[in-house]
Amino acid sequence: MKAVVFDAIGSPQDVLYLGDVPMPRIGDGEVLLRMVSASINPGDFLFIQNLYPEPKKPHFPRQIAGNHGAGIVEAVGANVGLKPGTLVAFSYYDSWAEYAAVPAAWLIPLPAGYPVERAGQMVNPITAWDLLADSRVQPGQWLAVTAGYSSVSTMVMQFAQRRGINVIALVRRSRDRLDLKGLGATAILDLSGLKVGIREAVMDMTGGAGLNGIIDNVGGPVSGELIRTLAMGGQMIINGGMSTERFELHNFDVLLSGLEIRANIYRYFFSPPVEADRPVLREIVDIFGQPDFHVPVGGIHPLAEFELAVTNSLDRADLGKQIFGM
Repeated sequence: MKAVVFDAIGSPQDVLYLGDVPMPRIGDGEVLLRMVSASINPGDFLFIQNLYPEPKKPHFPRQIAGNHGAGIVEAVGANVGLKPGTLVAFSYYDSWAEYAAVPAAWLIPLPAGYPVERAGQMVNPITAWDLLADSRVQPGQWLAVTAGYSSVSTMVMQFAQRRGINVIALVRRSRDRLDLKGLGATAILDLSGLKVGIREAVMDMTGGAGLNGIIDNVGGPVSGELIRTLAMGGQMIINGGMSTERFELHNFDVLLSGLEIRANIYRYFFSPPVEADRPVLREIVDIFGQPDFHVPVGGIHPLAEFELAVTNSLDRADLGKQIFGM
């Protein structure tokens, strides 16, 4: 079968190639999926660069890229209750391929007829849902989201709007392709044209109230400045590190504001869904599948177009999510 693979650690644009690999075999408790879609996410690039801890490590030769996707159940091993023909989503390994073998415990069954381009990126609404919950921002309060054009950020905005939370979307430069206010942003802070300091701009946008939470996908000096706009007891949730720079804090920046900084680790990064997760997963799946929940898709590509898909994902987040359609 065809798959996007790599044989060495490095930049995705340098090491990925389309290769032929054996069809996966399944054992007890496993499911063979005919892949229908797989999303391209920043975490996939971290995996290719070997930046994750164990057990998220590549194994050579011909390590299949991709950690998230959706497929149709083709065959099941012993002790599996899923039926062939069921559409499922998953976060595991080896998703940029025509077929995948996945332990049944990692699968999220989806309703028949669910949009496959959304099924393949369930990692994003689940992440957005958890980020918003972890921020503890309440209706009427203010939340800032960096990397405003990213898929996760646009989903945070939509979940926040449904809860009456005000959102400031920070972007490196405004682009016409995505209307962030239409996606739920209360205000947009364009860093490229900023004529005042970030603190002054944020305090003006919030009417002097300041921020109650920050979801940071970037890092760097901007994050340090944002932290100083937090109201007492504010939260900063770190979800990414696109910047190569660091931010600085003094102890009093934390002590005098009651600031709390936490990392968001995707809930299914190290372990599969558990039974207690089912109600919230059903709610997320339902909302994410609704036509009025906007999911910007920048392109649906065959595996053979992996170079274009990866480049667009790395360089043009404003185009929308890049998806492989098998």
